[in-house]
Amino acid sequence: MANPFSAVPTPFVVDAAGRQWYANCAWDAFGIGAALDVDSVIHSACPDCQEPIWLTVRDGQPDDTDLVFHVLVPAVTWWQDIGFT
Repeated sequence: MANPFSAVPTPFVVDAAGRQWYANCAWDAFGIGAALDVDSVIHSACPDCQEPIWLTVRDGQPDDTDLVFHVLVPAVTWWQDIGFT
């Protein structure tokens, strides 16, 4: 793992810079396009119902602003127990 990139397959696939990358989590999926300074498309699925999620990010902004990204703990504490986060 080299945040935001994952060296192993994950449920968070990002099309960016002409290839596909795996992200460690939904948050990192946004970070891949930002790290490469390119537009990106994030592919994943709803963890509740498994409905596919495809989100295009252009100029650092998602094209669908109705989606919600929910994390149970504050970002400042994520690395205290990253497996739980």
